[in-house]
Amino acid sequence: MPAHLVRPRPRAQAADAVAVLRRAARPLLDQLPALTDRLTWQLYEQEPAYRAAIDAEPGVVREEIQRSLRHSVASLLDPARHRDAARACSARIGADRAAHGFPLDAVSHAFRLGGALVWQALVDEVTLRHPEDAHLLVHLAVDVWNFVDEHCTHVADSYRRAERELTWRRENRRRILTAALLDGALRIADLPDAATALDLPERGRYAVVVAAGTGRDRTELPAGLRAVWHTVPDAGTRRGVVLLGDLDAARLAAALGERPGRRLGVSPAVEGLAAVGGARRLAETALRICPAGGGTVLLDEQLPAALVAAAPALGRLLTDRVLGPLLALPPADRTLLLDTLTAWLDCDGSAQRAAARLYCHRNTVLNRLRRCEQLTGRSLARPADLVELGLALSAYRLEPRPVTGPAPSSP
Repeated sequence: MPAHLVRPRPRAQAADAVAVLRRAARPLLDQLPALTDRLTWQLYEQEPAYRAAIDAEPGVVREEIQRSLRHSVASLLDPARHRDAARACSARIGADRAAHGFPLDAVSHAFRLGGALVWQALVDEVTLRHPEDAHLLVHLAVDVWNFVDEHCTHVADSYRRAERELTWRRENRRRILTAALLDGALRIADLPDAATALDLPERGRYAVVVAAGTGRDRTELPAGLRAVWHTVPDAGTRRGVVLLGDLDAARLAAALGERPGRRLGVSPAVEGLAAVGGARRLAETALRICPAGGGTVLLDEQLPAALVAAAPALGRLLTDRVLGPLLALPPADRTLLLDTLTAWLDCDGSAQRAAARLYCHRNTVLNRLRRCEQLTGRSLARPADLVELGLALSAYRLEPRPVTGPAPSSP
């Protein structure tokens, strides 16, 4: 519409409208109990969240509604004096309803219903007692609904702030509980509360997965499994408590698969949340065994290596005692013999299969093995010596040493 056709509200008419508003609002203070009952009933009928709250604590909800209506009417009577208190009341209601899990739409609807109720009461008051002023109601409508919109905005802003704070607190509590659970620091008496907060059964079957390296933050679990995760930035690892259900740890490890650069250690299955701390330690031991280039290690399948990984000092002592003369060789020869011995053990003592893996003749493998026996003083035909050699090799692999020097010479 062209600007010259818009008729501004005359000052005298505006003043008359304000006077009518205040005169009509004053009796509403005495009608607050009835207005409160009416709004309480409307919310009970129309909003399931309010219906549940009213059924549970009718007095609390009714007092909140009456307090809000009182502040609203008081603000209409004397905005300068009561505006801040009314805004604070609306903000507090928004935060309280967020804390009780009410949908924001339900809370906003409650304020709009309250605004409509007050407006109707004002209209009834004017048309009943001062019908000659009814024409001024059109000037009041915009002001009243602007007031309602303003308070809906305060409610929504306060609700969202409270919701963000509550979400942060819940997530932080979950992080703290998960870390304590994995560290074995939770008291037995606190386990039921932790189970509820983490949405995990207290007596379920669990395994712990510890991930390191590339892609540790994108560990994908098989469909249907639930887990809670905790990142340890200082250690560069991500630890997960996995609810196994009917799955065993071996199938979990197989399902996790292998990805270049990602290292995973998987604990054996344990019973109950109380055992998770111990499972985490076992998973970290499995991770120490995992190759530097990536892989998934299930502790149950690497127990001999886990023994030396769990006692690094003893592992170093065993390495020096059993492999000492072999490790004293020039780096290239040392690597050649160690790789041959490792391949032979991995091939279950088959020189033929080891030769195929190493791309050499079977007799070459046998010659290298005899040299290993001579240097270490251990016989590959003697079970006790074979155990020592296997454990010593595991300990050596857990502490890789730089390989330099000339190309290896074939014996």
